[in-house]
Amino acid sequence: MATLVDTYEQQYAILTADITGKIGQLSSTSSDRKPLIAELDRQLEEAHELLEQMELEVREVEVSQRPRLRTRVDSYQAELRRLKQDFQSACSTSYIDGFGDGSEELFINDGLSMKEEQRQRLLNNSERLERTGNQLLAGYRTVIETEEVGNQVLQDLAIQRETIQRARSRLRETDADLGRSSRLMSGMMFRSLQQRFVLIGVSVVIGIAIIWFIYYAFSKTS
Repeated sequence: MATLVDTYEQQYAILTADITGKIGQLSSTSSDRKPLIAELDRQLEEAHELLEQMELEVREVEVSQRPRLRTRVDSYQAELRRLKQDFQSACSTSYIDGFGDGSEELFINDGLSMKEEQRQRLLNNSERLERTGNQLLAGYRTVIETEEVGNQVLQDLAIQRETIQRARSRLRETDADLGRSSRLMSGMMFRSLQQRFVLIGVSVVIGIAIIWFIYYAFSKTS
């Protein structure tokens, strides 16, 4: 929400700077003022709508930020009221003949002081616009830095993922080697058991043969 309020503030600063310049232009001209007056009417209404949008956004921000933003909106509303007063004064500005022939016109003293005030307000609006631009630039730099950090984190995660995948591959290879070793050991144990059974069988046969030979020998002597 605060970012949207900043955007409205930038739009408002640009708009009020343009309004201030056009009010000064309106005060210094006496011919064909209707298009300029109509344009100023439209811009003042647009500025009023921007302030209404700001008020709505301020109501949605966090409570801790609300008083600061509320104060800024109040100052903008006071400034807009002054611009409307200047606009009304410029619409009714009187002119005097400076040289008596009608070829050149000068403002009356009130008009001159109002023009100086408008020039000062234009400078203030320009300064505020510059500050807003600097804030947006700082925000943009923060976004860029955050994006760079995010990219670095993603790269680190990708490297860690590759490391984990390689470790899993090595683990699968180790499991396969263990499986082959287990099968070899099982085969060796089976062959060892076979050899034992063969030896036992041979021993039994030899034992039986010896017993039979002894029995046969004793039987023959008797």
